[in-house]
Amino acid sequence: MREKYRFNKSRLETYLEYNLPLYRGPTQIQQFSGGQSCPTYQIYTPHRTYVLRRKPPGKLLPSAHAIEREYRVLSALEASEVPVPKVLLLCEDSNVIGTPFYIMEYVDGRIFWDLSLPDMSPMERYAIFDEMNKVISQVHTVDLSTLHLNDFGKPCGYLSRQIHRWTDQYRSSETENIAAMEDLISWLPSNLPPEGTSSLVHGDFRIDNLIFDLTETRIVAVLDWEVSTVGNPVSDFAYHCMLWRLPPNIFRGLSGLNLKALGIPSEHEYVENYCTRTNRSGLDYLDFHIAFNMFRLAAILQGIKGRIRDGTAASADAAAHAALARPVAEAGWREVEAIRS
Repeated sequence: MREKYRFNKSRLETYLEYNLPLYRGPTQIQQFSGGQSCPTYQIYTPHRTYVLRRKPPGKLLPSAHAIEREYRVLSALEASEVPVPKVLLLCEDSNVIGTPFYIMEYVDGRIFWDLSLPDMSPMERYAIFDEMNKVISQVHTVDLSTLHLNDFGKPCGYLSRQIHRWTDQYRSSETENIAAMEDLISWLPSNLPPEGTSSLVHGDFRIDNLIFDLTETRIVAVLDWEVSTVGNPVSDFAYHCMLWRLPPNIFRGLSGLNLKALGIPSEHEYVENYCTRTNRSGLDYLDFHIAFNMFRLAAILQGIKGRIRDGTAASADAAAHAALARPVAEAGWREVEAIRS
């Protein structure tokens, strides 16, 4: 564990002995290196391996690091087709390890960090992209009533609230003036598209938040539901799609790569496959939603920069991610300029 995220292991062990069925210590704890928001730990015991996910210590932005909501949606999705790890315990008592946390099962598998999948064959790449397309379609077509998630978010006014929320988050962690962000903050709320339908949205659906089977191109778990809610599925899909419009030096985007040679579907083909799976005739205002999501991502990255300033950044590579706030915002404004032209 990194020093600022250490906690009292004995206190955790005592809590788990009384509250987690089948738990038997002693434990060994290792912090995962990834993750920009909520510190996450692997807990080894002689009989089982668990994962602990907690709120970070220190001053937090309003509504950020909502692990209680993450626990709720993971619990609900166990009854759906969406592959998620099984959650086992939620502790909202900060006296145990310093902040609220939950425990979930450890899911073994592969995590890919580079969307171009450099070690894969063209056939494997296509299969992995098709699997991602299938699973995000499943997320957007779950029955909220059956899963008791009708009150998980407010479907009306989703985009307006999101723009307001991420503008506030950006202002709370602002460290420098980014002209493109100011332009987006001004333009986006004045040019909102019609509401459209609503569904469960993940909010951060990307390849490194997915665990794939060890040998098959099958997703066995979707991780990091911290910002999930009920909202606009086109906007959620656009966040997943925007890497087709970002270059490789920004989150290993796909723009400029020879997708056909790599076996990666074009953005157009990927959108068509999603529309087929979700029974849509097309995605209206996709360009707006991609611009919005670049603004939103820039605000998230600025939040990382703010956490570096405040000493609460959860990841060792936080500085590298934070440095992308400006170029991502500038990419978002270029999308707006293309819409206006």
